Amino acid sequence: MIRKHTITTSGAPSALGPYSQGVEFWNLVFTSMQIPIDPNTGKLIEGGVEEQTKRVIENIKAIVEAGGSSLEEIVKVTVYVDNIESFSEVNDAYSVYFSERPPARSFVVVSSLPAGAKVAMDAIAVRE
Repeated sequence: MIRKHTITTSGAPSALGPYSQGVEFWNLVFTSMQIPIDPNTGKLIEGGVEEQTKRVIENIKAIVEAGGSSLEEIVKVTVYVDNIESFSEVNDAYSVYFSERPPARSFVVVSSLPAGAKVAMDAIAVRE
């Protein structure tokens, strides 16, 4: 019987509620939505949208790697922002990590994000 496996890593912020940082199921790794929290301090990082985008992707990277995958194997990302004007800044930071073979992506504007974050993301990766 195939079962899901919970992913836990110190490289990403701890779950703040009844959810996992990530889950492995078959050959897929699913991350929970990540906001730009520094896993070492547990605090929202300072800086603008570009800095926050980089922190979010680093958190996702830690989770997918703990699940046996990598950024290169991410097949889908959903980006959440609190302001559509952030689109180009998010793209600038995002393209540093996903320049070759970028994953499918959705870009969603929401009224607000946890802890006052400007950007958040979740991802699905294939295990290597």
